[in-house]
Amino acid sequence: MNFRDVQRVWSAGYVPALVSGMLLGVSFPSYPFIRLEVLAWIALVPLLLASRNEREFRRFFLQVYLAMLVFCSVSIWWISLATLGGGLLTIVAQALFLAVPLLLFFLLMSLRGWRFALYALPFLWVGWEWAYIQQDLSFGWLTLGNSQALLTPMIQYADITGVWGISFWVVLFNVLVADLLAPGTGRSRQAALAVALAVMVTGSLLHGWMVLRQDDGHAAGRLVSICVVQPNIDPFSKWTRYNSWDLLDIPMRMTDAAVAQSRPDLVLWPETAIPFHILDERFRAYLDVLRERQEQWGAGLLSGFSHIEYTDPADIPGGRTGMYRYDERSGKYTMTYNASLFLPEPDAEPFVYRKMKLVPFAERVPFVEYFPWLERFTLSLAGIRSWGKGAEYTMMPLTTGSGETVRFMNMICYESIFPGLVAGFVQRGAEFLTLVTNDGWYAKSYGPYQHAAIGRLRCIENRRAMARCANTGLSMFIDRYGRSTADIEWWSRRTLTANLDCETPLTFYTRCPRLVPLLCLGGGAGAVLFAFLFRFRQQT
Repeated sequence: MNFRDVQRVWSAGYVPALVSGMLLGVSFPSYPFIRLEVLAWIALVPLLLASRNEREFRRFFLQVYLAMLVFCSVSIWWISLATLGGGLLTIVAQALFLAVPLLLFFLLMSLRGWRFALYALPFLWVGWEWAYIQQDLSFGWLTLGNSQALLTPMIQYADITGVWGISFWVVLFNVLVADLLAPGTGRSRQAALAVALAVMVTGSLLHGWMVLRQDDGHAAGRLVSICVVQPNIDPFSKWTRYNSWDLLDIPMRMTDAAVAQSRPDLVLWPETAIPFHILDERFRAYLDVLRERQEQWGAGLLSGFSHIEYTDPADIPGGRTGMYRYDERSGKYTMTYNASLFLPEPDAEPFVYRKMKLVPFAERVPFVEYFPWLERFTLSLAGIRSWGKGAEYTMMPLTTGSGETVRFMNMICYESIFPGLVAGFVQRGAEFLTLVTNDGWYAKSYGPYQHAAIGRLRCIENRRAMARCANTGLSMFIDRYGRSTADIEWWSRRTLTANLDCETPLTFYTRCPRLVPLLCLGGGAGAVLFAFLFRFRQQT
């Protein structure tokens, strides 16, 4: 390839698109020793600058899709370790969804010009991110604000704006840099843009410094002692190496050893630590053993488990039995849930939370309740498929060793990427957060580190501490500022006990979780409407 060929490819926008995709991908959290999140601040700049003279939609679409495809491939390739087909499908489909705000940018550029579209982009981007994550087909993992999850000194304003404000900040920074570097930008405008960029950085740092400085004078309130149990069981060989009793006995023995050292108020076991229907009558003996052991521990127990419900045919909404299994023994239809079981005391009625946000295609095919034939497209993980979808915000009351009652919520794995879900629990009175997960599907890739990093944002948004319990890692405690205070490394069989603060005040974001995205949605829609009206006036 000679110089003219290189120049032609660059001028066609494919090299800038490739660069933008790479910068976006490496800016997302990965291994702890790689900290490249600041690259997200300029990642869109090559693509935006290359778009200035682009007039052909087809070519622009290919440029944008290339950028998003590279972005997804670099940041979430590790999904393919669990399911190759599912990972490839996720990358290809997610790249298309991520391209939407940039395609709207091209529409505005065609109607009103490059700079008008440029400054509308932050509104288009955040409005689309929020609208996209609302529906079942979404995979909101790559919300742009998540790229900054570990930059805790700068993102403390998330308790006002949520992750949506962080996304807006990142896109706006890219927009200002692109405008600054665009040919033809006058010196006075460049100076103003440089000042604006400096204010964005210093303002975020100053705000973060002030918030974190308050921590020195933050009076410790009510504390709850929590023990997280990381059993380190390979999920791929779970049923070939172990039986039902083994899978219950391992965390019980680990808990025995942990409570002998300290007396926690709450013990956490990870997602599907009990992978059978322990509340079903057929497993009553297992439940009795667990309750006897819990009485010795003197602590509440929360564990991920598989929950089954029986339903009479007449009670199934609309007669849609496609998602149900028929149980000949009871003559009823059954639905299974990826759930968490909370036993406050050995003789107390259990609390069950059914996971509400399910991984598309891996845990449940979107819209399968309306079109049962879609179930054939399930991408099963070790036989896990077609979970029921929960609908209740289950609050869990815990009595501490001091006799006080505190309330908490539990997220299951993938749910930690949904800001509105967690805010909904905190609005209902959750004083601290718990998360149970099983990231063992992704071996020693950076997927588990990325997942853990994103969860920190939920702590900052709601000013709630979190206990995170994983099957193979990473298990950790996170404070109200999104900082890890103690952790267990991955692929190790260990327990860890620490205290968490219990909080009751609600942040501005918790009270108004939709405000920023709705403002952006309105701003983006307004920009599109204005551009169309402007073009209509020109034509008349």
